[in-house]
Amino acid sequence: MSGLPSATRDWLTGPGLTRLWEGVRRRLECNGVQATGSLRLTAMNVQERNGLSLLLGKPLTGTAVTIRLDALDARLRASAAGLGLRQTLEELGPPLTDRRAARADATARREQVWSSLTSSLDASPLADQEWPRQWYDLLRRAGVPRGVTPEAATWTLQQAVQVLTALLGPERDGALGRGELAAMATGSAHGLDDGTWLARLVQRGVALAHGTEFPDDAAGRRALWRLVSVTPDEVSSTVLTYGLRPDGEGWRERALRERADHHAEVHVTPRDLHDLRLQLPAGTLIHICENPRVVEAAADAACVQPLVCTSGSAATVVFTLLDALAATGCRFAYHGDFDWPGVALANRVIRRYQARPWRMGTADYEHLAARSQAEDIPQLALDGQPVDADWDSDLAPAMTALGVALHEEATLDLLVADLSRQA
Repeated sequence: MSGLPSATRDWLTGPGLTRLWEGVRRRLECNGVQATGSLRLTAMNVQERNGLSLLLGKPLTGTAVTIRLDALDARLRASAAGLGLRQTLEELGPPLTDRRAARADATARREQVWSSLTSSLDASPLADQEWPRQWYDLLRRAGVPRGVTPEAATWTLQQAVQVLTALLGPERDGALGRGELAAMATGSAHGLDDGTWLARLVQRGVALAHGTEFPDDAAGRRALWRLVSVTPDEVSSTVLTYGLRPDGEGWRERALRERADHHAEVHVTPRDLHDLRLQLPAGTLIHICENPRVVEAAADAACVQPLVCTSGSAATVVFTLLDALAATGCRFAYHGDFDWPGVALANRVIRRYQARPWRMGTADYEHLAARSQAEDIPQLALDGQPVDADWDSDLAPAMTALGVALHEEATLDLLVADLSRQA
């Protein structure tokens, strides 16, 4: 039950005292919930002056007043409320928060995270190596990611020490799959998936132990795992290709040529790319598209030009393949969607490989937009922030003016016709 009489509660919660309680609450929550110091209210209206005059037991005539909190505490205890300032605010609600104590507690909990990590490292077989101290200092400077509780951080850092001990300690023996290692350390085969905090912690430790830079791309991170004989998953991500005919008599090269002879698409994995000799005649033109439907149509039409598909935003394996082809002297032509993400991806590919735009000019866009309208094809609205095309300064203004997005399917017949011509 409430410690305040009903009539007293009703009077204390009146509009004339609202600003007082708001200010007093802020002050108490910041000073350790102690009735010390003072509070100044300015620009008071008549209702506030009357309420404060009755509460403080003295007439107030001005528009500003300074209230000592210890005096207000004593006044409340002697009044019909019969409670001190802190208890009165608790009764009026919501409960007070001791922010000073909360900050001190949060600081202590954060410090516990790092002292726990120190203890784990000192007790591990890694303690006599130099790099764990660098690793600790690096993590301490970076701090715990936003949203990770101190308890979760402590547990994750302990898991990281366990994994690094398994990888870099004296008892290491033999290779492991990343999923197998993750299951052993975390109970989940996905515990060390790329992008998780635990994976980043372990990878940074491996990089320091081997004196190498921490990589900023997926291919580099896979290479880092291989430094400690951990096999990452190199079969689930693929790049869709068509018509690649590399030289060489290995079974992988022969398989690509055979699929090309039968006008069949091929999904190439990072694992394939490790052992595949992608030697094509210098100057070979490779067409690049964004949508798998283009590859499907090219295969159906028995097109003769080689084609690589980014399948949207282009995973790392796509660029790994294109990098390998570029290294052999291949040339590239790129086509993608006429929308803002499509233009952004086209910029990325064209810059990286000096690719020529393939039916990606302003005239191409305006022709396709007019054709789709004449054929009563529903118009897809162009959404998002405009992106300037590196290869054609008029394209973005034209797209903005028409406000129509065109995916590669709208160009399919023209792309297939290009791919059907002999080089």
